[in-house]
Amino acid sequence: MRTLRIRSFTILLFFFLMLVPWIFYVTTHFIETKTLSFAKNGAQAEILQGQWIEKIVQLIETNSDNWRDPNWQNQLHHELQQAKMEAAILSASDQEIYRSNPQSHGILPSTERFSIIEDGHLLGKVIIYLPKSNAAKFISIFTGLLLAFFIVGVEMRRFLLKPLEKMSFAARKIAAGDWDVELPRSYITEISEVRDAFEVMVNGMQKAFQIQAELEEERRFVITAVAHDLRTPLFALRGYLDGLEQGIAQSPDKITKYLAVCKEKSAQLDRLVEDLFTFTKMEHVQMDLHNQKIDFKLIILKSIDSLSPLARQKNISISTHIEDDCFINGDVHLLERAMNNLLDNAVRHTPSYGEIVVQCYKEGNKIKFMIRDTGPGFSSEELHRVFEPLYRGEASRNRSTGGSGLGLTISQRIVRLHGGELSAGNHSEGGALLTGWISVAAP
Repeated sequence: MRTLRIRSFTILLFFFLMLVPWIFYVTTHFIETKTLSFAKNGAQAEILQGQWIEKIVQLIETNSDNWRDPNWQNQLHHELQQAKMEAAILSASDQEIYRSNPQSHGILPSTERFSIIEDGHLLGKVIIYLPKSNAAKFISIFTGLLLAFFIVGVEMRRFLLKPLEKMSFAARKIAAGDWDVELPRSYITEISEVRDAFEVMVNGMQKAFQIQAELEEERRFVITAVAHDLRTPLFALRGYLDGLEQGIAQSPDKITKYLAVCKEKSAQLDRLVEDLFTFTKMEHVQMDLHNQKIDFKLIILKSIDSLSPLARQKNISISTHIEDDCFINGDVHLLERAMNNLLDNAVRHTPSYGEIVVQCYKEGNKIKFMIRDTGPGFSSEELHRVFEPLYRGEASRNRSTGGSGLGLTISQRIVRLHGGELSAGNHSEGGALLTGWISVAAP
């Protein structure tokens, strides 16, 4: 839609204000004179008027004896009508002898006065009332000006005031929580720009409102999930501690079993709190990376060593295919945390006597890594939500197969924090497949 600058719009309105009265004036002049010429006809009108005045004065002067004669007065009246004038004849003592129109003094104020003198004696006075020839033109100009002001007012309301009023109404609707508003369009550039900016603001506010609603929903979910995850080990821990306190576990083997369960549950609580702390720190706090040049191979091997005892308990074999020269720039602590989470996830989901394969190699300017297990793999729903905070595939959130639901989320964010990417999938031969990459260290 083409628009017009407000200064151009103002100039057009001003031009219109000047044009309409002029059109009315020209039209009236054409109706009166049957021509569009002004200077020539004005001079001709003055000459013609002077001729009529001279003729009428001569008629009155040569017929001083007939001033009171009705027939002669009729003749004079006829001449005055042709000249579109009025006249009055006064005696030497200013007594009125003849007046063609008793109202002429009020209607035709423009006059010419003559004195009639014969043989040195004042016979009388003649007053010629000239026609008010410009009255119609002045009226037409005034009428055109009024019409122009009316049209300008209507157009200003249409192009300026109406859009602003609609935007004001839309702003009040948005303030009341109604986002379904239609912003008016305008042919004025400045108002159109304000409208576009207002629309951008509304869209931004709507998106922010939606994000806020989603965050609020996520907050409720996190609180519910954390409460559930804390309640389960706490309930078990309290039960076994009550058993120990009440003397239910009397034999050394049973006491050892109770203490092992309590230790396991406290370790789950410790891990959950640590995961929540790390997740919250990465989500809401700007983390400062302690970047240094490190060998990614050593990080992977260290993580494998830390998970080996758990893997041996399930008779899971871990095979590695790791190349040398896998140097990257990064934070050692965070990268170890990421790899620990990935390997822990693989060990927990791999059945007994299964296998985990870990690969790391250099490809171009990237260090790529892969962790594959022989577990059940990811379902289609899990593939879309596996990196969501606190999401776990099993609806019951049973800790015998799952962790806190934050491990993969934390790992992905750590990799992304180092400028890389982590993705999840299923291997063609079965089992889950986690692949990622981080840029090679700068020389």
